[in-house]
Amino acid sequence: MAGVSSVRELSHLQRVRLLYKTCLKLHRGLPMHLRAIGDTYVRDEFKRHKEANQEQTQVFMEAWSKYALQLTRQIGLKGPQTSKTLGDSLRVEDLDQFSGEQLAQLFELYQETSKPMTPTDSSVFK
Repeated sequence: MAGVSSVRELSHLQRVRLLYKTCLKLHRGLPMHLRAIGDTYVRDEFKRHKEANQEQTQVFMEAWSKYALQLTRQIGLKGPQTSKTLGDSLRVEDLDQFSGEQLAQLFELYQETSKPMTPTDSSVFK
């Protein structure tokens, strides 16, 4: 990935694209079913925030940057098999700051990740 000084020289749009592509690349190290869910979620979230105002965009970029850093640490150099656990628990303080829409999205994500994997899911990346 680009160095810190060169990232600062990128336009806002270039930084957004870099973060988007970084998240998708990191998902390659996830188990297949988590990759499918993660890729879909990243695409949807980045599309939803195309018209966000400056304050929303800053919060969005910070949150996704933290996600990318956390996933980088959790996956490790050789993939998730060498990592302890994937994911992190949400704190009550974090949940209290979520909007109703964000809580609904979180619940949908929980439901999606709780479903058993079907044979069609396993063929997503063949």
